[in-house]
Amino acid sequence: MQADTAGAMPQTAEGNPGGVEVESFDVVIVGAGISGIGAAYHMQSSFPGKTFVVLENLESFGGTWLVHRYPGVRSDSDLYTFGYRFKPWVGPPIATAAEIRSYLGEVIEENRLDAHIRYQHRVLGASWSSSDKAWTLRVQRGDTGGTFEVKAGFLWMCQGYYRHAEGYTPDWPGMGDFEGTIVHPQTWPEGFDLTGKQVVVIGSGATAATLVPAIADECAHVTILQRSPTYFYSGPNRNETADMLRELDIPEEWVHEIARRKILHDQHAITQLSFENPEFLAAELINSVRAQLPEGFDVERHFTPRYRPWRQRLAYLPDGDLFKAVSAGKASVVTDEIETFTPKGIRLASGDELFADVIVTATGFNLSVLGDIDFIVDGQPVDFARTVTYRGMMFTGVPNMVWVFGYFRASWTLRADLVADFVCRLISHMDDTGVRSVVPRVRSEGADKGMQILEWIDPENFNPGYMMRSVHLMPRRGDKPEWQHSQDYWSEKDLLAKVDLDDGCLIYE
Repeated sequence: MQADTAGAMPQTAEGNPGGVEVESFDVVIVGAGISGIGAAYHMQSSFPGKTFVVLENLESFGGTWLVHRYPGVRSDSDLYTFGYRFKPWVGPPIATAAEIRSYLGEVIEENRLDAHIRYQHRVLGASWSSSDKAWTLRVQRGDTGGTFEVKAGFLWMCQGYYRHAEGYTPDWPGMGDFEGTIVHPQTWPEGFDLTGKQVVVIGSGATAATLVPAIADECAHVTILQRSPTYFYSGPNRNETADMLRELDIPEEWVHEIARRKILHDQHAITQLSFENPEFLAAELINSVRAQLPEGFDVERHFTPRYRPWRQRLAYLPDGDLFKAVSAGKASVVTDEIETFTPKGIRLASGDELFADVIVTATGFNLSVLGDIDFIVDGQPVDFARTVTYRGMMFTGVPNMVWVFGYFRASWTLRADLVADFVCRLISHMDDTGVRSVVPRVRSEGADKGMQILEWIDPENFNPGYMMRSVHLMPRRGDKPEWQHSQDYWSEKDLLAKVDLDDGCLIYE
């Protein structure tokens, strides 16, 4: 599905000087990735009489699964939970980017959502007027460069949490001296040929674990260079529960829901174990890795992390593909620090040098808070770092807006669906009570009096590099459930559905 400009909004050179009528919508959804497509589905299902539009900066749908095109790119969550609860997943649990985009395309086609999506429409700024009870968005067309305005009664921010244009690469000494090619997976060149090349992949997270086995057969040799190890776990890329149910001719909707519940049950047990008995879980994970590598491999150095399980995301290896590449001698692992790049490779803190034709910096991404959009409320610029989050999706002082931010320890889409339920319930509540605006406000008396204000996430709970680098830009949290993102799907799935919309946290007008 390609960009459709037939339904594009009116365009002027800048703003609205020509008197062109500004389009107005009840709800504007920003982003046509997995969160935005899900939001559009819920919006259409719950409010057939309301107007809404999805504004997407890219040329097509998919977000991450459109932008990331490095070899082997795939999900690191199973599709029974990463897929929508309303759309059964019938493929392998770990899916390629192409398979995920095909699934999203089916959701769009089956629900005729394409009529609501405007591609190459980038939101540059958003200004709220309390007198109008509306947002005015400044939008730029990617194909023409023209800008214009759109009115929105409610903003549903689904644009993700990192910058698509470029990934994060540290500024190491000597990078300019390297005579080979340096590439980040997020901006992988089309048709990039690694045949016969010596490749070093810097990083040890899910991207490196995905990329290395995908290129191991093509290049002469690939080396993972990591500063410290990551926890991995592996298994066959199939779901035994789903396979068994299909053998019994159980309807796919039932298969999807039963497999989904079984996975969530097992994930909950592992998450609890990571807090209650982390030493046991760590030993189990490391022993599993040891069993898949050649005898004598230095697992303690290369696959024994310094942190407890789930302080950073667990990386899943379908069919143990990374371990197979290492065992076959096609890939190797070096745990050391970079002293400097050299013309022919990288010199390490140990004094050793890794020679390379290509260096891949699988070193993460740059966090983006609310799409780096300029927000203004009643003439005052919004600094989100000075706001407090309401349940990880709304912000004090910012009316009629929800941001979808998923889970670290469970599939992103699980929370996208829960947030959609909340948004639809909130909008219905506003309709029923005849109000036009809602804004979170910390209660000065009673339940919130003296509440401690903290960083968005507790680093003892979860501390990936991208979050630690940019947490100062994120909204703040309180020490009470209403004012934080709990990161716990298993409690939120019940809690969010029962939230009292009139408990004083939300102010209506």
